[in-house]
Amino acid sequence: MSRPAPVGGTAGNHGDLLCPTVEPGCGAPLALGPAQPRRAARPRPPSPRQSKAPFYCIADFFRPAAGDEVDYAGFSIVTMGPAVSERTAKLFADDRYQDYLLLHGLGVEMAEALAEYWHRRMREEWGFAGEDGPSLAGLFRQQYRGGRYSWGYPACPDLEDNTTVLDLLGGERIGLECSEETGFQYQPEQTTSALVCHHPQAKYFVAR
Repeated sequence: MSRPAPVGGTAGNHGDLLCPTVEPGCGAPLALGPAQPRRAARPRPPSPRQSKAPFYCIADFFRPAAGDEVDYAGFSIVTMGPAVSERTAKLFADDRYQDYLLLHGLGVEMAEALAEYWHRRMREEWGFAGEDGPSLAGLFRQQYRGGRYSWGYPACPDLEDNTTVLDLLGGERIGLECSEETGFQYQPEQTTSALVCHHPQAKYFVAR
């Protein structure tokens, strides 16, 4: 039912601009499907920066692109696929609202659980999963090194960037769509993507 497509890649920043270059198998070697050629991200706007201290933006958690040291970022897209969306649509059309809400909620939570599973795999590949907190409940309080940021949330609120990560990872290979016509939301609905940072200070914050 699940179709993960995570990869790792080199990354650097130019001021507030994060400039990733995706190489499947690099950093977190978890690419789905056949090897793809190296490809660079499309130009993207600066990451939003806080207007008050500590003035964070996500690009701060990566080394400068012009520096001598290579840095790494993780990207992922996970989805429950079309079956959940098709079934919930039928339940809604049949006025089975309670069943609709239960299945819809389950699909959303399963997508989030799958995203966390691949985040854990990335931490293992980077070699610091042992720094995770001692309990499952600690995951919800970010008791692990680094951060997992999804577009549309306070640290990176611009949904338009969903199209960038879809292109970077080749999300069409697992049946995903995202465009202005979908409101820059992924289709199927129970889908989520993320940028994973390994920097110890990379935690949730509100950019705007």
